[in-house]
Parts: sequence; structure tokens; C-alpha cells
Amino acid sequence: MEKPTFKYPDKAAYEFVILALAAKDITPLEIAKITYRLQSKYVPDLTVAECEQEIHEVLHKRELLNNAMVALELDRLATEGQLNEPLQSIIASDAGVFGVDEGLALNMANIYGTIGVTNYGYVDKVKEGVIKKLDTDKSGVVNTFIDDLVGSIAAAAAAKIAHKYA
Repeated sequence: MEKPTFKYPDKAAYEFVILALAAKDITPLEIAKITYRLQSKYVPDLTVAECEQEIHEVLHKRELLNNAMVALELDRLATEGQLNEPLQSIIASDAGVFGVDEGLALNMANIYGTIGVTNYGYVDKVKEGVIKKLDTDKSGVVNTFIDDLVGSIAAAAAAKIAHKYA
């Protein structure tokens, strides 16, 4: 039960996600470039700067932040070998039948409706830009959740833009 004196740490949650992304060399601008590629053919005057602004707005949604923090922490814990088996091996190997990473990503993309979900499905399939870099990283760092997280943030922002210009 939530304590009556508890104040949700929205600012701290946002900073947590921004700093965790930055630790993996992922900036809102990198994510905005994916959003731009998703929406520029539908919104002729769209700019990467506008997409980046939408990324920041999406990253202030509490529901998205909650899912993002869980995803980022699971990757961190798996990288450090801190999860119990068999979960450690499943996440560390990014097992294709696991699906929880996509489930969290779909939760985030779905904040903006069906278009967010279909955009996420597309970026998860094509894996471009920083998403591909994360997905193919063989450095020993676990990126099971973060590649899907980045895709869902880009997809959510693209959906937000689509709704704005509809």
C-alpha cells in the first residue's frame, strides 16, 4: 500500500532513464532520428528538432518511465550477473522466445494507441540506427531490453506526432 506521504519521484525517474541511456551513448537526439524517419514522409515540414522535443515529452510520461526503469535495471543486473538462474541466462542470451523485453516495449508504445504499437513492430523488425547497434553489440554488455526500449520511445513519439498532425 502506498504511504500517504509518498510523492512520486517523476523528476528522479526521468533523470534515471536519461542517465542510463546516456551511459550507453544513447541521446534523445539519436532516438529522435528514428522518429523522424518514421514520420517525415507523413509530415512534410517535420524536423528532427521537433521529434527530439516529442521524445522528451514522451519520456515524461510516468507509465513509460516505470517500464523503462525496469527494463534498464534488468539489463544492468544481467550484465553484472546478478539475476538468479535460469533468468540470468535467458536475459543474457536475449533468448528469442523470452518476449518480456518486447512486452515492456509494447506497454510503452501502446500509451499512444495502435499507431504506437504498429510503429514499434516496424522498428523492432528493421532495427535501424542505434537500435541495430544495441542489438548487435557483442561487447558482453546485456542489451536485451534497451534496444526494445529505444524502439518503443521512438515509436511512441512518432505516434504522438501522428496524432498531433491528424
